[in-house]
Amino acid sequence: MERQYPHPFEVTLEEALRIQEDIRQKVSLEFPLKDEAVTLLAGVDVAYNALGQAVAVVVVLRWPSLEVVEVTSGVHKPSFPYVPGFLSFREGPAIEEAFRRLSVVPHLFFFDGQGIAHPRGVGIASHLGVLFGLVSIGVAKKPLVGHFQEPGEKRGSFTFVEYRGRRVGVALRTKDRTQPVFVSPGNRIDLERAREWALKTARGFRLPEPVRLAHIFSERLKGGKKQ
Repeated sequence: MERQYPHPFEVTLEEALRIQEDIRQKVSLEFPLKDEAVTLLAGVDVAYNALGQAVAVVVVLRWPSLEVVEVTSGVHKPSFPYVPGFLSFREGPAIEEAFRRLSVVPHLFFFDGQGIAHPRGVGIASHLGVLFGLVSIGVAKKPLVGHFQEPGEKRGSFTFVEYRGRRVGVALRTKDRTQPVFVSPGNRIDLERAREWALKTARGFRLPEPVRLAHIFSERLKGGKKQ
């Protein structure tokens, strides 16, 4: 996988702001595929090891069986400081390394993080989605912006996350009486389809399976175990 919109990750905060504004204008919410054409999904997660390195993992799953097809990883020591809302500048290089090791190109990517539910509309799922031309969804454990009502307790219940007069995501109950996850479009997908895909890939756990497995592998790798 190669970049479709190149820019450096090692930039100043002011340059990062300009890059985010540029990317925000390139985000699309139009889904280019028919659901039946989706046969490969990917989950993307990043953990940090004892050396302060970002350890990125991409897990590719076959749909609808959710059988693991491939796992790739990338490691990078971030130079960009930790600043809320700029996660992609810290973790992007490690994710890019993992992307370049993929032997297949999944149709739909689930990121552990935000999509457009972000102060400037450019969470990591949107940023990397535009950068690589991906169909991408953000799935987060906590909201970053906006307000919402608590959804009902049954699996599938949801409420909209609204920010500055716009619906930017949903609080989605993926399992009965479990804390909701926060789903938002990343790139090349609309909010309704992002919600539908997050729900139907959640198989008995709070997190959709692509994100859950990516998290398991990233935690394993950050501890030094090879995969």
